[in-house]
Amino acid sequence: MSPYLPLRDKRMVDFRSDLKVSPHTWYWTFQVPLFYACLLLLGVMLLSGCAVCFLLGLVLSRERGLRWGRSVISWIFRSFLAVASGLGLMRLDLAALDALNDDQGLLIAPNHPSMIDVMLVVSRIRQTCCIMKSDLLDNIFLGAGARLAGYIRNDSVKGMVRLAAAELQAGGKLLMFPEGTRTVKAPVNPLKGGVALIAQSGQAPIQTVILETNSPYSSKAWSLFKAPTFPLVYRARLGHRFDVSQAARQTLSTLQHYYESELGRDSLQSRHDPS
Repeated sequence: MSPYLPLRDKRMVDFRSDLKVSPHTWYWTFQVPLFYACLLLLGVMLLSGCAVCFLLGLVLSRERGLRWGRSVISWIFRSFLAVASGLGLMRLDLAALDALNDDQGLLIAPNHPSMIDVMLVVSRIRQTCCIMKSDLLDNIFLGAGARLAGYIRNDSVKGMVRLAAAELQAGGKLLMFPEGTRTVKAPVNPLKGGVALIAQSGQAPIQTVILETNSPYSSKAWSLFKAPTFPLVYRARLGHRFDVSQAARQTLSTLQHYYESELGRDSLQSRHDPS
């Protein structure tokens, strides 16, 4: 089964043609310095954002802090992606995610081909709570902003489920990658049970998101600091929205088969299977 939705207009056809591995070109030598300059810019923006969030955390109430923290993080990611796109290093088709901004009580569950997937999603869905690895919440580049935004640690399963369910029950949007880590076995890793358990505990539907890319950049087998070929192409499309009326085990099995069907062995992610 093709991992693409039916193409309805010329813009979509053009974008689909770009979802192929970019070849090295003579001007790649000039793009590499721009790539490292963008990474430096991202680091500066994240450090500055953390400083702002730390100060905001001293004066704002928890509720206002959550909104400000999530807005600041979304703005940083959106601005960085705009700069990278403007320099020709990226081509992005993420507009489908905008439709989720008005939803409440929703668990957003994308596949996870690369390290920057969080950036792609959060840049478009502004008020999003994320489940993060504990070491990232203590990271100098992310910690203060993530804590102000109320992001949830994954070091305690019981605590993670409790806090995530509370976020959903309060009408929030929760971003969680069902694979638990970046994809290492195409088309999708075996899913972790937490996504179904949290959805059931929070009585929230699961909105699948299909992320597609032309590059193995920042996958498990590719360092964030290793320059890829350009442009990096990323596309997000909304998948099926699943309710949680089934038992958790059945929900997980249904999701697993859905991702495998949508991504498929002939998808771009399969071509970059590092194994």
